Parts: sequence; C-alpha cells; structure tokens
Amino acid sequence: MLDYIYMNGDYSIIIFEIIVLVFSAVAHEYMHGWAAYQLGDNTAKDAGRLTINPLAHLEWFGSFFLPLMMVISGLPFIFGWAKPVPYNPYNLRDRRYGDAKVALAGPLTNLVLAILFGLCLRFLPFFNITFSSLLSIIVYINLILMVFNLIPIPPLDGSKILATFLPAEMRDRYLGNERMGFIFIILFVMLAGNMVIPVVDSLFRLIVGI
Repeated sequence: MLDYIYMNGDYSIIIFEIIVLVFSAVAHEYMHGWAAYQLGDNTAKDAGRLTINPLAHLEWFGSFFLPLMMVISGLPFIFGWAKPVPYNPYNLRDRRYGDAKVALAGPLTNLVLAILFGLCLRFLPFFNITFSSLLSIIVYINLILMVFNLIPIPPLDGSKILATFLPAEMRDRYLGNERMGFIFIILFVMLAGNMVIPVVDSLFRLIVGI
C-alpha cells in the first residue's frame, strides 16, 4: 500500500500527520489480512500480520527512511509504503471475487475511519479549533489513502479489484507488471499526484459538511 500526504511546513503538524498516517496504514493492512482470514485463508495470521502492532506492517525503507529523507529535503509531500499483507488466493472460499474483497477491505477501512471522525467533526461542534483541525487531518489523510490506493496501478489495491473482472490471460499480464508498477506509481505521484486532491476535497466536504 502506498502512503501519500502533503506537508505544510509546521513540524508539530507534520509529526501528527505521520502518526496518523502510520496508524491508518496499519488499520488498512490489518483489514486486508482480516478479510482474507474471514474468507478462509490463514496466511496472514500464520505470518503474524493479523495484528495492529505497527512493527509487523511497516518496512524500514518505504515506511521510515524514504519519508524521513523527503521531510529533510523539504519536499511539499511525502510518500512511502507498508509491507503488503500476504495471502493465498487459492485458499479463499470465494474464488471468483475473493481477491477483490481482500483488496477492497483496506480502502474501505480508510473510508470508515474518515466517516467516523468526519461525523464527529460535523455533529459535535463543541470541539475547539485546534482539536477540530486535528480531526480534519485524520479525515483527510484517510481519504487520501483510500482514493490513492484505488488507483488501478499494480500493486495498488485498485489493480487487484480491476483484475478480478478481466479475462484470465489479460489479468495475468496486468498483475505481472507489479515491479514496473512502483516506477509508474512514483511517476504518478511526482507528475500527476495533484489529480487526487480534488476528489479528496469533494469527499471531505461531503462527509464534514462544509
């Protein structure tokens, strides 16, 4: 899963954003494993990935070193990734749509988190400005994670959802491009990442009611 957030130059806020990003990514990855487990596959559980412990899901380069270097470099955004949760599609009871269900579980979790915190922000007006701002960050980051991971570039979740509906031969070629996919993802972030923001802004306004 690719994690992607914009930085605003305030280091206290940046630290909070990174904390939210980490725990949102953990929830995302945990739910991939949980969905696979519910569908009959124990791979994630046996690998110790069916846990909310961040250390089980984060990866030193993509989750720590690369984002840190981007912060130090003063870039206006950071991106990185967590370790994908392993699962065996041949163990899934739903052989037709199981892959899509497992893939969808992660982005759907981010949407649920965004809605829960967004409704708090919308219907509990007694929060002060600072706390409301922190809630807004939680909502916004989870929406970014949801929307970005639904982009159909392998190995993002959107590619696995789309692949479910492709003919077998085309699906194998499509998903076989995962290694090159990371290059395309990085290029997308650098060249077209701003395309995600209008979608996220619209969802944010819809949920929060502004």
